[in-house]
Order: sequence, then C-alpha cells, then structure tokens
Amino acid sequence: MKSIILFILMAFTGLSVVKSQAPIGIPQVTSFRGLDYGAGDQNWGIAQDKNGVLFFANNEGLLTFNGMYWKLYPFPNKTIVRSVKIDQTGRIFVGAQDEIGYYLPNKNGVLMYHSLKPLIPKSNRQFADVWNIEIIGNAVYFRTMTKIFRLINDKINVYDTSLSWFFIGEANKEVFVHEINIGIKTWKDGKWIIRCNDPRITNSAVTAILPYSRDTLLVTTLENGLFLLVGDKLIKKKTTLDKIFYNDRINRAIQINPNLYALGTTSMGLLIVDRNGVLQQQFSHADGLSNNNIRSILLDHHRNLWIGLDNGISFIAFSSAIKHIYPDKNKQIASYASRIFEGKLYIGTSNGLFSASVDLNKSDISTSKANFLEVTNTKGQTWGLTEINNHLLLAKEDGAFDVKGNEAKVLYKDLGTWLYKPMGGGALTEQVITGTYTGLQMLDYKNGEFVNNRSFSSLNEPLRFVVVDKKINCIWASHPYRGIFKMDLSVDGQSIIKTSLLTEKDGLPLALYNYIFALKDKIVAATAEGIYEYDVKKKKFYVSPYFRPIFKKMPLQCLVQDKEGKLWFASDKKIGVVDFKRKSGGQNFSIVEFPELKRNIVSGFENIYPYDDNNIFIGANMGLLHLDYKKYAANMYKPNVILGRVQIIGATDSVLFGGYLTKEKKQKGDLAKLPHKFNSLHFEFGSTLFEQKENIEFSYYLKGFEDTWSAWNSKSEKDYTNLGAGSYIFYVKARNNLGNESIPASYPFTIRPAWYESNVAYMIYFIMFVFLLYLLIKYQEKQHRKVQDRLRQKHQLELERNEQQITKLQKKQLEVEVEFKNKELATTTMHLVQRGKLLSKIGDELLPMVKQTTSQDTADDLKKVIRLLNEAKKLDNDWDQFAIHFDHVHANFLSNLKDRYPNLSPGDLKLCAYLKLNLSSKEIAQLLNITPRAVEVSRYRLRKKLSLTSDVNLFDFLLK
Repeated sequence: MKSIILFILMAFTGLSVVKSQAPIGIPQVTSFRGLDYGAGDQNWGIAQDKNGVLFFANNEGLLTFNGMYWKLYPFPNKTIVRSVKIDQTGRIFVGAQDEIGYYLPNKNGVLMYHSLKPLIPKSNRQFADVWNIEIIGNAVYFRTMTKIFRLINDKINVYDTSLSWFFIGEANKEVFVHEINIGIKTWKDGKWIIRCNDPRITNSAVTAILPYSRDTLLVTTLENGLFLLVGDKLIKKKTTLDKIFYNDRINRAIQINPNLYALGTTSMGLLIVDRNGVLQQQFSHADGLSNNNIRSILLDHHRNLWIGLDNGISFIAFSSAIKHIYPDKNKQIASYASRIFEGKLYIGTSNGLFSASVDLNKSDISTSKANFLEVTNTKGQTWGLTEINNHLLLAKEDGAFDVKGNEAKVLYKDLGTWLYKPMGGGALTEQVITGTYTGLQMLDYKNGEFVNNRSFSSLNEPLRFVVVDKKINCIWASHPYRGIFKMDLSVDGQSIIKTSLLTEKDGLPLALYNYIFALKDKIVAATAEGIYEYDVKKKKFYVSPYFRPIFKKMPLQCLVQDKEGKLWFASDKKIGVVDFKRKSGGQNFSIVEFPELKRNIVSGFENIYPYDDNNIFIGANMGLLHLDYKKYAANMYKPNVILGRVQIIGATDSVLFGGYLTKEKKQKGDLAKLPHKFNSLHFEFGSTLFEQKENIEFSYYLKGFEDTWSAWNSKSEKDYTNLGAGSYIFYVKARNNLGNESIPASYPFTIRPAWYESNVAYMIYFIMFVFLLYLLIKYQEKQHRKVQDRLRQKHQLELERNEQQITKLQKKQLEVEVEFKNKELATTTMHLVQRGKLLSKIGDELLPMVKQTTSQDTADDLKKVIRLLNEAKKLDNDWDQFAIHFDHVHANFLSNLKDRYPNLSPGDLKLCAYLKLNLSSKEIAQLLNITPRAVEVSRYRLRKKLSLTSDVNLFDFLLK
C-alpha cells in the first residue's frame, strides 16, 4: 500500500515538469541503408546470439551481421519477417505472415529453416503476421493479432482472442500480453489470467512492459504515454514529454539500465528518458539516424543500441568513451581549440567561439546538460585559447581577445594571431608573447588588464609554435614551412638581440617540417625523423635518447603533456597517448592509439586539450571530440573473433562453412574433406565488438601450410590457392588497439589427394615403374647390343679398310713392281736393240776386213765371227724368254691375247708386246730388224686382225 501511495505521489507531484537540456556529448551514430546490407528497408525486430552476431527481421527475410559481413536469408514463403528471437540453445525463432519456425545451423554452419507450422492444429494454420516472439524458460510465444501460439516440448497450443492481441513481452521473468478491451494478462498455471483491466489500459495499445522496480513495471502505450503497474494497479506517469507521446506514438521501448529507458517513436526518433520520465537524450535523423520512425530496438552485449528503422538500421555507440560535442548542431563546424574556464566549456571553431556551462562535479563533463551560445564579438576563424593570469585569451584570424563570460574584449585587431605564451614562470606574468601571422607581439599585464600591444621581433614570419625558454633566456618559434628560429633575449627580457634560423648544420635532419615543444623540462623538435633534443652546451640538436625509444621515427605534429605526465600526440591524422602507468612489451610505458578518431581530425591544425583522465578534448572537422580515457581503457573488452563464410574459390554453390556452427559442433564437427580440384579456399572473419570496429586487427595462420602467424592487419578475409593434399587447420584471432587478443577461431579441413595421388594411382605408378624399369633394362640391353654391333661393324669396317689399304698398298706395290719390270723389260729390250746395232756395226766393220785380208785363215776366222754375230742378232731364242717374263709381269697378257685372237702370228704378238711397252715405231723396227715403214704396215694389219675401228686407239686397247 505504501508503494502505491508513493508512486501516486510521484505521478502527480510533477517531478518531471520542466524539459531538460540534452547532454552536450553525443555518441557516434552509424547508419546502414538497404544498399549497404543488401536487403529491404524496414527492420521489424532485432536479436543477438551468444557470439554477438546480430539478426534482423527484415522485409526481405532474415538479415544477419557479424561485424564485417551482412547475409540475407530469404524466407521460404517469400513474406516479410516481422519478428525474431533466440533461445538459450541457439535456435533463431522467426515469425512471418502465415509462417512460424526457427533457423539452426547444419553441420556446415549454414542456417537451415525448420517450420513449426506442422505442429499447429490444422484448424489454426491460417493466420496473419507474427508481430512478436517471446521466450520464457522452455516456452516460446508467437503473437499475431488474433492468435497466440505457445510452443513447449514440441507441442503448440493456440489461444484466440475475441478482438485483438496487441502486445506480448517479458518483464521480471514473467510473460505479459495485452488483449484489447480486456487489459493486461499474464501466464499463470497454464492459462492467461487478467493482471490489470483498468479502463485506461484496456483500449490503449500497449507497446512495452519493462522492469521499473522490484514490484513495479513501466508500461508504454502507443498513444497514451507512460503508466506504472504496481501489482494490479495502474498509475499514470506524467512527464514533460506527454505531448510527444500523444502525438508521435511510442512504437518500441527497452530498459537500458535501472535508471534509463529507450523509447522509439514514430516521428521523433529515439528518446532516452530516466525513470522519472525526464528526457536525457534524443537521437533523430539530425543526429545520424536513417529516419525518425523506430521499428525495433536492441541493447547489445556491450550495452550499445541497435535501431531498426523504416529506412535502414542505425547503431548508437551508447556506452562508448568517445562522444561528439557540437556547439552548433545544425552546422557541425570544425573546432580548433577548447578550454574549460570558470565553469564553462569554450570551443573555438571555424566560425566563432561558443560556450556552454558544464557540471564540473561530473566525472564525464560531456554528460552535462547545456545549450551552447555564441560568444559575442567572435565571429570568424579562431585558432587558440589560453588561460593566463586567470584570463581566457582567444587567438583569432583578426586579432587577440580577452573572453569574459559570454563576451570577448578586443586586445588588438587586424593582426592574425595563433597563440599566447606567458613570459614569466610564476602564477602571474607581467608580459605575454603572442605568435602572429607576421612574427611576435608583446602584451603587458597591468591592473588586471592586458595592454600596450607592440611588435617584439623583426622576424616577419607566421609563428604557430612558440616556447619561452627561461633557462637560457630565449624564445623558440617554429612554423613547419619556415623552420625553427632561436631568438636570444636581452638580460631584462625586453628585446631580442639575436635571431638564428636552425637548419641541418645545427643537427636537424631537415630544415623544414619541424615543430618546437617544451616537454619533460626539455626543448625538443618534432621532426620527420623523430624527436630531437637541444644541447645547450654544444648548441645543437641531437636524437633524443629519452624520446627515441618511445616514438622512434614517428613524425609528430602535436605534443601535449597532461597533469599526470602522459604525452598526448598527433601523428599523420592519428591521435594517441603515451601512458607511463601502463606497461607493455617489456617497456615501462604503453602507446595507445585511437584509430576511430583518425577520420575526424583537422589535418595540420591538430589540437588536444587533456583536462583530466575523464575529459580529453580533441579538435575535429565536425564539432569537438570528447574522450573519457579512463572509461576507454576500462571498456576495452577482450575482442572476440568469429569465423564467417568459408567457400571454394571459383566454384558455384561452394560454401563449406556458413559461419554459424556452434562451439560444441565445431569441436565435434565433421572434418571437411575436399576433392583435390577444390584446393583454393576463401575465408571470411569478423568481430562483434561493434563500437571498436575501427580498432580491430586480425592475424591468421594456416597450419600445415604456414609456420607463423601473419602480421596484424585490418583485412577481414584471406584466400589460399593451389593447396597441396593434406590436413590443414585455419586459425584466426583478433586484437584491439590496446593489444588485447581474442581466443583464436579455427576451421579444420582436409584436401584429398588428386586422382594421380591416390593409392590406386600409386599402385599403377608402381606397376608402370616396374614395367618402365623392365623396358629400360631391355632398352639398355638393346642399346648395348647396338653398341656391340656398332663396335663390330666398326671393327669389320676397320678390317676391311685395313684390307683395302693393304690391297691398295699391294696394288700400288704391284704397280711399282710392274712399272719396274716394264722398265726392266724396256731396258732389256733397248739393250737388245743396242746390242743388235752394235753387232750389225761390228759385222759391217769386219766384212771389209774379210775382203782385204790375204790370209785365208784370217778370213775364215773373220767369216766365222761374222756368222756368230749374225746368229746373235736373231732374237727368237731371246724372245721365248722375253715372252715368259712379259706374261709374268702383265698377267698373261700374251697368252690371253693369243687365246682371244688365235689368228695372231708370233710377229703380231711381238708387235703387241712392244706396243704395250709403249715403244716407238723406230725402236720396234730395230728390235724386229725391219724398217719403220714395215712397222706401220704391221700395225695396220694388227688392227684388222683385232677388228678395231678407226676411232679406237691401238695403244689404249692393248692397255685394257
């Protein structure tokens, strides 16, 4: 009774009578259109499984998202999926028009639909859209406008209504329904019993029943606002938003935490209200939603919001440590400076200075509720904000200003100013240096005011970075495209006595692209090659032994040291921090980068303002970024990794793994055994750490093919081609920017040997090898025989050649002998001729002596001698000996001639012999003791006997 009275008082005392201002910090909103996820525009329900995968009831089917990849499962009956819910076993229940059922992955991880319609009694199998699904314990409830189906133990019971079932939902482990004209009912003892039949609720369409306190529920209605249900009593919850609730309707509602609720409206977007009905935040199309008509809401595992809309899906990083602050929400202009001063947050933008009162008692200042106002007299480009002597000084494109409250007083005009630096080191400084477009200026501080602006240097350069170095009484200044200048001061510090431009000869790696800073009591130059320190004694820069191990050769454009000694930096559009309280990799510090900020930084004008660990303000191209570093580090959940689709490259219907196999099935699942022709695979993977999507990197490793994990990268897919036969396991893991790694996911598979690598093939190879070996042996034998034959032939040819050579030599020798014999015969013949001549001459000489001698004896002796000489002249006896010798030399020439021509006389044969010896007619005449004329006649007769024609030479004939 006390509780009822308390809530009646709360409802009617008007605790929420004034519309609250919205928090200045807005979480990142990311929207997806139908073209992005490849499905219909409207999304009627959202669910999330244990692995973090999201499921959307979409106009075109069941839509899934694993953080990297979208996948649509068209519904079997081609109708709109209106509802989705997942039970503890992983069954994904869906409701559509005239159909209910569930999806469950098969052994290959592909979602397969299982219809529950056969379990419905035949008389109730015709029904309209299933708008809601609720799961309580083992019971699953499906709501249509006219029926509720209750599934338990593979049995479905049907509950009809006389008018309409408008709502079903769960709160405090109870299931509630709203039956028009009846009221709110709950399931108890196997039936629906009335919980509240208050007339205000019977005809009000209930859209949500949510936990409120131990014995109280919050009831949202379509057109009548909010109610509190205490037991069976209904109490109207009056709020300052009632007009919105009455006119724009509440479609959906969920509880975010015990104090916050998210209400989805038809045209005002998403409203975040507290338990008192006070608006805490609103998200609409202006904040990044696809549109303002909310169809479904989900609070995911990391307490971020997913919104199903009439025209897409939106993600609100509600629990993120990073928020956007827009001083002008409509314009979302860039910010270049920020400062908290006297309870206000000031933001210097590209079009003036804005301020808002903030609650400094809040650890997260971005949750302060306020509206930004433009500071008067500050329109135009702003560059810097600096607090000096309890004054907030504003640097602008057209001068210097002293900001007081919501007004800015001009210190000087028409001179673009970058920044301010105090000359003194105490709580108050009497002089301030300003870096301007044309060098340095000086302001005096007198009587609580800045006065007497004057030029302080003859250096006519834009100086964006200035450091006052009291140790060596100088001013350092730099511009990335002008260089670093060292300006030595006079003893009283009232003038510059020397200005030096430092270049490579002064130790810098380059003369340009250098930024001067004072950090850790050191003057340092951030160069393109890392950080260099200035050595006062050597008057040169050198590689910093302190900063080089930290930043290595990282080019830095901004360096800020916070109150706790952390170093905040900007490098090539990346924002990070060196945290000396967090050790990493054996170092006494860790570097944390914020990849999600990279796209938002104003390049070239990076600005970081670390107010404290909960409030880091960063200049951005749209508004101001707020980082709660403590929350960021605490929210860095260990990422998970989900193996998505695995498919064969280049083959149709080649999905091997659909990405939805449960852990238990993975451990027990069948090992994929692939034919060798499917040896090229494509792997997809992702992480459902949605708010850290920009921070997630992956590493993968194929056991059986690779020896080490790949380098970390943001790619969420990997291809392997032309893998050999064998067993493999694909591993993939994820990590975030803090170095937290996930447990690896794995997918084992085997590639079977090609047909030419099978056992049968190897048997054939063996037989072929034996056969080829046999052929090889036979071939070798044949080749050996051929070699032997060639050797024999060669030997035979050598023998024949030798025999021919011998024969040739013998013939040559024979020819020589014949020639010699011929010469000998010729010599003998000539000798006979000469002898004949000599004997004839002797006979001729003796014949006169016979006539002259007186002595008969002498005459007789002389006659006797003459007679002997005449006998010696006859060659007949010599001829026989000559013929025998001649036939021996000339292969029986005379005998063969005689046999062939038997009519030849002995004289003819002699003539033939002499002709073969190539004797002249004169020589033959002497041998035959006839005249040369007689020789010619004998030759003529011989031709006739040999039957030679006139064209045949007698000598040539005899030679043949």
